[in-house]
Amino acid sequence: MNNRDPFNVRLKSPRSPLQVVQSNDFFSQPSSTTTQQVPSAEQRPHTRQVSNPAATSLQPPVDGGFSIMTTQDHSISHNGQPNGWRPRRATSGRAPSLSEKFNSIISHHEDEELPMYKDKPYNYSSSQRKRPFYRRRNIVLAFTAICFVFLYFSGLFSRLPAGKRFEDAAFKRPLTLFSGSKASVVDWDERRERVRDAFQISWEAYEKHAWGFDEFHPKSQTGRQMVPNGMGWIIIDALDTLMIMNLTTQLAHAREWLSTTLSFDQDHDVNTFETTIRMLGGLLGAHYLSSTYPDMAPLSTAGGNLDSDLYLEKATDLADRLLGAYESKTGIPYASVNLKTREGIPSHEDGGASSTAEAASLQLEMKYLAKLTGERNYWDSAEKIMQIIDDNGMQDGLLPVFIYAEDGTFRGNNIRLGSRGDSYYEYLIKQYLQTSRQEPVYQELWDQALEGVQKHLITYTRNSNLTVLGERPNGLDGPLSPKMDHLVCFMPSAIALGATGGKTLEEARKSETWGKKQEGEIELARQLLKTCWGMYQVTATGLSPEIAHFRIHDPPIMMKDGIPESPSNLSQEGDTTWRMDYDIHIADFHNLQRPETVESLLYMWRITGDETYREWGWQMFESFVKYTALPNYGGFSSIENVDHIPTAMRDSMESFWLAETLKYLYLLFGPNDVLPLDSNVFNTEAHPLPTFELGKLFSTGWQRKPRDRDGNLLKAQNP
Repeated sequence: MNNRDPFNVRLKSPRSPLQVVQSNDFFSQPSSTTTQQVPSAEQRPHTRQVSNPAATSLQPPVDGGFSIMTTQDHSISHNGQPNGWRPRRATSGRAPSLSEKFNSIISHHEDEELPMYKDKPYNYSSSQRKRPFYRRRNIVLAFTAICFVFLYFSGLFSRLPAGKRFEDAAFKRPLTLFSGSKASVVDWDERRERVRDAFQISWEAYEKHAWGFDEFHPKSQTGRQMVPNGMGWIIIDALDTLMIMNLTTQLAHAREWLSTTLSFDQDHDVNTFETTIRMLGGLLGAHYLSSTYPDMAPLSTAGGNLDSDLYLEKATDLADRLLGAYESKTGIPYASVNLKTREGIPSHEDGGASSTAEAASLQLEMKYLAKLTGERNYWDSAEKIMQIIDDNGMQDGLLPVFIYAEDGTFRGNNIRLGSRGDSYYEYLIKQYLQTSRQEPVYQELWDQALEGVQKHLITYTRNSNLTVLGERPNGLDGPLSPKMDHLVCFMPSAIALGATGGKTLEEARKSETWGKKQEGEIELARQLLKTCWGMYQVTATGLSPEIAHFRIHDPPIMMKDGIPESPSNLSQEGDTTWRMDYDIHIADFHNLQRPETVESLLYMWRITGDETYREWGWQMFESFVKYTALPNYGGFSSIENVDHIPTAMRDSMESFWLAETLKYLYLLFGPNDVLPLDSNVFNTEAHPLPTFELGKLFSTGWQRKPRDRDGNLLKAQNP
C-alpha cells in the first residue's frame, strides 16, 4: 500500500476512551481551501446527470438520500454461488434509475433513535393478526401468495423481527433492513450491482459538480485543482473501474476529456509516487484492460477519440516527465518532480529525504511500461532503486521509512509497515510475480522481510490475544509500539499472495514447495485480517478509524514465545472483552474510505474460499452507504468520527474511493475468474497489470551483496 496522506491529515494527540460520545462541536471544521464552482451539468455537453429522484414513483424527502436493500443476517451461507459476469451495455430502452434502485424499498415511519452498534437493533414483535379464509381456491392461493411476499419482505422469515429498522442518521429518515432466511442463497450478483450503483452515484455527483477537477468536495459541491489546468486525478484513477463495471457511457466522457483536455505539460511540481501509482498506473491499467478485454469497454461504444493507443501515449508522456525525479546522484527518486522542466525536487520536509515506500513502489508501473514500449530506461531506472536500498543491508529485511536521494542512506531508524513503509514490502512479492517468478531475488527479499515482521513486529493483545503488527519507532532494539494504521491492513493480502502465488489454497497445497511455513503464513494472514475487521466492528458506525492502538501484554508476547489462542470470531453479543483491546485516540477517529481491509478480504476470499470474508465486505459496504452517503444522491464523503452518530462529513471524496474501495468490493462480490490473482498483479492503487515473461530484452540487472545466514552484510576483507 502507500502513504495516501498527501495532505497530512494525521495529527498527534492524547488518547481518548473509544466509547466516549463526542459532541458535534468538538471536531473543528475542515480548513478552508480555495475552491472553484464548476459550471452546472446543463451548461456542459456530454455530461450525464444523476437521475431525478422526483421523476420516480418513490420520491425521497428533500433532505433524504437513498436506501439500499441490505441483509443483517450475518450467518455464513455455504450454498451461495456468485452469478457469472454479465457485461452491461447502454440501451435505448429506459432502465431503472439509480434513485429507483436505491429507493425500491423505503420505510415511511417515524424516526427512531439509532442504537450504539448497527447490529443490535431494537426489537419489535411481529403482527399476529388472523387472516380471513375464503372457499374459492384461486382467491385463497392469490391471497396466500400476497401475504407470503409481504411477510417475507417484512423480515418475518429472517433473524430480524418484522418492523425492525434503523434511523438513517445521514438521511434523517428510516432505512429498512431486509434479509432472507438463513437457509436462502445469497445473491452475490445483486450485491455486486449495489456496489456498481454506489459507484455511479459517486461518479455522477463528481461529473455534475466538479468535472475535470482533481479534488471533489461533495458536501459543498465544488472542485479544486492540484495543478493549474488539472491532471485528471479522479478521472484517470477511475478509468479501469469504469471498464470493470462496464460503464461505457461514463467511460466515453472520460476518454473524451483525456483526448481533448488533458495535458501534462504544466509548470508545476507533483508528488513522484502518488502521480506514478494513480496517474501512470491508471493509464496503464486502462490500456491493459481495453487491449486485453475489449468486451469490458469496446471502443466502438466508448465514443470520443477512438485511438486505441490513447492511454499508452498519455502514459508514455507522463513517464518521461517523471523520469526527471530519478536523476539524483544515486538514482533514488526525489519526492517531487516538475512536470514541465522534468526537474526532481527534494522533499520540503523530513530533512529532504524521500519516503522509502514511495521510492520503492514505482517498479510495477515502470517495468510494465518498459515491456510495452521496449524502452529499457524505464526498467533500469526503477530497478536501480531496489539495488541501492538493498545495499544498505538492513537487519532482517526491515527498513527505516526515510531514505536520502543524494547518498542512498536511510534517515533515522523508524520501522513500520504503515505510512511511508507499507508498499515497499507489497511490491517485493508483486515484482516477483509480475515477471512470472523469473526474478527470484524479489522472493528472497520478501521472505526475509516477512520473517523479520514475525520476529520483531507481531505481538498480541492483553484480553483476547488478537494479532497486532506493531511498529519500532526507535529501531529493532527499541520498544514495540502497538499501533496499526489502517494502511497496515494490506498485509494479509500480501502474505496470502506470497504463500500461494495467487492460486487457491486447495491448489497451492498440491505444490511440492508447500509446507509448514506456508500454512503458518496463511494462518497469520487470517489472524491479522480478523484484527483489521475488529477495527470496523468496535465503532458505532461499523467503519474503521484511520489508526488503532492496542492494549497488549506487558512485557509484549512475541511469536517466538508461542502463538496464544484467540477467539475464532469477534462476537457482538456475549463475550465482548475483545473490545477492550482497542484504544482509539481522538485524532484518529476519522475515516477516509480507505481500501486496505477490503483488498485483503478480496484476496482471502479468492484464496481460501471462506465466505466469511464476503460477508464482512457486505457489512462494510452497508456501513459506507449508511454513514458516508450525502443527501439527494450527492455522492459519498470521508467522515470525521466513526464512533459518533450522526456522522459529520469531511467534505472530501478521495480518488481511491472509486479506484480501489468500490473496485475491490465489486470484485469481491463477483466471479473469481475476473482478473484472477495468479495472472494479474494489482498495483498499490488497485490498477490491474498483467504478469509477463522477461523475454530477451529484460533481465534482473543487479545482485545482492554477500550476506551471512542471518542476512547481515559480510564485512569486506582486507587484501
